[in-house]
Amino acid sequence: MHRRDLQLLVGAIFLSALGDWLALTALALLLEETTDSGLAVAALFIALWAPLVAFAGLAGLLVDRFDARRVLVAASVVQAVVAAGLAFADGLAPILALTAVLGTANAVSQPAEFALIPAVVSRERIGAANAHVETARFVGFAAGPLLGGILAGAGGTRLALLVDAVSFLVIALAAAALRERAGARATAAEGEPVGRARDGIVFLARDHLLRLVMLVAFASLLFMTASAPAEVFFAKDVLDVGDAGFGALWTAWFAGMAAGGLMLARRVPGGFLAGAALVAIVIQSLGLAVPTLWLVFPFALALYVVGGAAHGTKNVLVRTLMHQRVPTRLHGRAFAAYNGLRNGAEMVALMLGGLLVAAIGARWTLFVAGAVPAAAGLAGLAAYRRMRVRELQPASEAV
Repeated sequence: MHRRDLQLLVGAIFLSALGDWLALTALALLLEETTDSGLAVAALFIALWAPLVAFAGLAGLLVDRFDARRVLVAASVVQAVVAAGLAFADGLAPILALTAVLGTANAVSQPAEFALIPAVVSRERIGAANAHVETARFVGFAAGPLLGGILAGAGGTRLALLVDAVSFLVIALAAAALRERAGARATAAEGEPVGRARDGIVFLARDHLLRLVMLVAFASLLFMTASAPAEVFFAKDVLDVGDAGFGALWTAWFAGMAAGGLMLARRVPGGFLAGAALVAIVIQSLGLAVPTLWLVFPFALALYVVGGAAHGTKNVLVRTLMHQRVPTRLHGRAFAAYNGLRNGAEMVALMLGGLLVAAIGARWTLFVAGAVPAAAGLAGLAAYRRMRVRELQPASEAV
């Protein structure tokens, strides 16, 4: 393992996650102040995330066709320029248009980062590398909104976005500093046909293990992310623990994610990644649902730590399973497809969550957001068990 290259890549991924949420926070505060419209703020999130769904195939093809290292450099430079433009943008339409461009560049940079992991570590160390990557991403997600709010309060939106632009330039420099052959190892072998934009999603659908895990992960996110609009009301109105209690719940979940991603996932043997990922989906889902059945705040905190640990573990296991089963020439497209499915599910879930809170209240919205994914995970485990039995039958019959 080339430790320097991994450190550079993990640092770049941390800055990428931090930059996304720094910009989102600053822009959301600006739009809330200038438009006083929840729809405008929702449109901001859609503008940033929709390109990850809409351009998944093309973005992945770009990563697979060219040197992934150089693709990451180019995408980061574009993001720096757009973030600087956003610092001086005036009006809702220009802000949304530039945010959509930022999201499009993000749709390219994320699969490029994924494709570079096997280029900077040995195959045996991919699981450990993914643990560091997911932890760095989580810390960036947690720090981004805090830093964005502080900078926006201290120097206005412009200062926050200019800092964001600088962070993307640092990412570009870090990617450029990777070994020259790192990008080449992350792309298709010379003379090998690259194929079509949709080959990534096609491979995920045809591989029996990946298809099962992706379906369960998609179904779980489609409901689990509906918890986001409900949790603040659950904490303040149902548990009656106020703003600090709400913050403590999210902190407990995020702390669990960091612990699970960094310490638990790497202990799973390579042959058990799919089964362990399905178990983790069940546990993370129960971490949301069970606290709604016994309304005791310390109990909820403990379950959020457990659910978060399972969530972080699942994220690392899915990434490692993809690295293990997807051919190198398809890494960009496969991860872009997975990222598109994940972000699409989460956008639908956010809207669903708002409707459910209005219809059945925060407590039962949170229960549904956990119980349905838990059921999907159990169904996935049953299918996985049948799959393993069928795989073992020919060997036993031969004996």
